[in-house]
Amino acid sequence: MVARMTAYVALLRGINVGGNNILPMKQLVELCTRTGATNVRTYIQSGNLAFHATAAVAKQLPQKLGAAIERAFGFKPPLTVRSAAEIDAITADNPYLAAGIDANLLHVAFLADRPTAGAIASLDPKLSPEDQFTVIGREIYLHYPNGVGKSKLTNAHFDRALATICTVRNWRTVLALRDLAR
Repeated sequence: MVARMTAYVALLRGINVGGNNILPMKQLVELCTRTGATNVRTYIQSGNLAFHATAAVAKQLPQKLGAAIERAFGFKPPLTVRSAAEIDAITADNPYLAAGIDANLLHVAFLADRPTAGAIASLDPKLSPEDQFTVIGREIYLHYPNGVGKSKLTNAHFDRALATICTVRNWRTVLALRDLAR
């Protein structure tokens, strides 16, 4: 029996930002292909991949690709994987779009693990007063009316509060990854 190939997206945190964790996309594609992924493509230079793989390969990709990057480049970026179907659902479920908020002010934080109800309940909605967030499953939908750079709702905050790792993408990138995975 031949294992079924499915489209996925991988999101690496902190790649090629501010001159740190430099990882050429050509090498990233090669490393990802060595994990068993096929048809690997990148979107911009900041660690966004679309690829096809079996469910088993996709499940092991964060560990295997992270280890391969560490061996080749000396750092291990946090990364998370979503299926194309999950990305479709994420783009369909954004509560801020339904509220008519400008898409240019929206972001999504992709969590490595689903947070507990207790951890979600402990999040302070007033931490960054004008910003809004909504946790749905393994995603946090974010509205940054004054820009992401001025917000206290950061990767570090959510990592600590939810006891997982997250990586944030702007809404335009989320849509581009959805289209790339199709």
